[in-house]
Amino acid sequence: MFDHVIAGVTVVDGTGGPAFVADVGTRGGRIARIGTIGADEESRSREDGTGLMLAPGFVDPHTHYDAQLFWDPYATPSLNHGVTTVAAGNCGFTLAPLNPDRPEDADYTRRMMSKVEGMSLVALEEGAPWNWHGFGEYLDALEGRIAVNAGFMVGHCALRRYVMGADAVGGQPSDEQLDQMLRLLHAAMDAGAWGFSTTQSSTHTDGDGQPVASRHARPAELLALARAVGEHEGTQIEAITAGCLDQFSDAEIDLFAELSAVAGRPLNWNVLTVDAAVPERVPRQLYASERARKAGGRVVALTMPILTPMNMSLGTFCALNLIPGWGPILALPVPERIARLRDPEVRAEMLRRADSKEAGVFRRLAHFGRYVIGDTYSDANRGLSGRVVEDIAAERGQDPFACLVEICAADRLRTVLWPMPTDNDPASWALRAETWRHEDVLLGGSDAGAHLDRMCGAPYTTRFLGDCLRGRRLVGVEQAVKMLTDDPARLFGLRERGRIEAGFHADLVLFDPERIDAGQATLVHDLPGDSPRLDARALGVRAVWVNGVEAIRDDAVSGAVPGRVLRSGRDTRTVSTR
Repeated sequence: MFDHVIAGVTVVDGTGGPAFVADVGTRGGRIARIGTIGADEESRSREDGTGLMLAPGFVDPHTHYDAQLFWDPYATPSLNHGVTTVAAGNCGFTLAPLNPDRPEDADYTRRMMSKVEGMSLVALEEGAPWNWHGFGEYLDALEGRIAVNAGFMVGHCALRRYVMGADAVGGQPSDEQLDQMLRLLHAAMDAGAWGFSTTQSSTHTDGDGQPVASRHARPAELLALARAVGEHEGTQIEAITAGCLDQFSDAEIDLFAELSAVAGRPLNWNVLTVDAAVPERVPRQLYASERARKAGGRVVALTMPILTPMNMSLGTFCALNLIPGWGPILALPVPERIARLRDPEVRAEMLRRADSKEAGVFRRLAHFGRYVIGDTYSDANRGLSGRVVEDIAAERGQDPFACLVEICAADRLRTVLWPMPTDNDPASWALRAETWRHEDVLLGGSDAGAHLDRMCGAPYTTRFLGDCLRGRRLVGVEQAVKMLTDDPARLFGLRERGRIEAGFHADLVLFDPERIDAGQATLVHDLPGDSPRLDARALGVRAVWVNGVEAIRDDAVSGAVPGRVLRSGRDTRTVSTR
């Protein structure tokens, strides 16, 4: 007897091969048959798939659902958009291990995650149990209570904090402390950690405003940890450096290549941005992959197949704070901040710094005429939502930055601002399509679970498929599905996932090719403590199954929690760097 049969559906199996019409039956959490299943053959449930497409569950290679899964086992909105497997523990940030002799480390970790990954501090405090110390205990705390499949790297910052305490920020480990970090890492991978993640990014600061712990690590420490990764089956490395935002330095390229080579494991980084106005960026960033292959490693760049806007605010910490010289002004108390922003000389100096070479990739944030006004909160700003600052400034006879400051000041700096993308031109899209074909480029980088009220990257799967089926059509649907399923599954060495194949786990997405898309991101208050986040509806997704159990039907969760904590070795196999 089949558990469920989808009859007459168009199967896009994840291999990149031509779609075909078949019946698909599941049994015991696996795909039992692909072909013809007669109406007289018994099944617990059956549905007509005529006119619909069936794909393997999507695999998101870069998320931060480490905390959210405790209060939201469905990893919304990712699961709604067909994502059945998520990779978390990225960028060197994890909630474990925690030193049992220092209970204050949990508070430090929460404040760090709130600052560096834009998570609600109240949600972190109220939504997770914080009842673990070792990494294995953290994984056990999630086991049996999640609706998606989830794998976790172990974060460098947590390892350093556990061993070195407050000295992790600014200090260097003794030989004994490095040995202890290595023992912790080995224990984490023995328990099922997917590998090791770290950050050297200049944008990553903790809750005290200091560079996070891993930024103080020297190459010898990083390479020692990478070697440990290579001693475990089915493991990976994920790393972030300052150059990930724009262009790598020679030292960063060498570091990535060496980390991968000494581990004998793939290393992935996030995120490769593609802009035809900066034609030298993609070749430079992908030189890291070329360099790694020559050294016996493999470096994989993650890139998003859609544009994911991130909103800004003059009232709360955001990317604008990272523009040189802006941070101290935007950290002032609100009344003093408004006064400074209204000073023409201060604004002129801020604009000068934002347009200087030192601003790097953040220079694009200073085109204030191209900002769109989002949510507003005062009578003075009524009717401005959805309007472009350049148009408002022209009506008022102001320069765009002065206009934007006055709008925000009327809202006591609570105004939500949406910068218009600078890379939405045909040449940039053509360059993206070319870049996606590179053997060391993988789609992903949603950051889902992080920056919750700033961006909503989770719907990249449905938006990309909608674009491939009815929009730009840069790739065919069969290739698009492969890029979202089998490609990331192969990078992580997932066992029997990523394809619709007999015997594989029944992670499946049933969708209408005429409707699949993502709705507009809207602000909702559904986190613990009534904290806000951005959410987006899934359009055209009929149902999502995880391990053969229906988890989503017509954009609503089923109440079942069929997901699994995927552990290295057991659920992943080693992927060669050759």
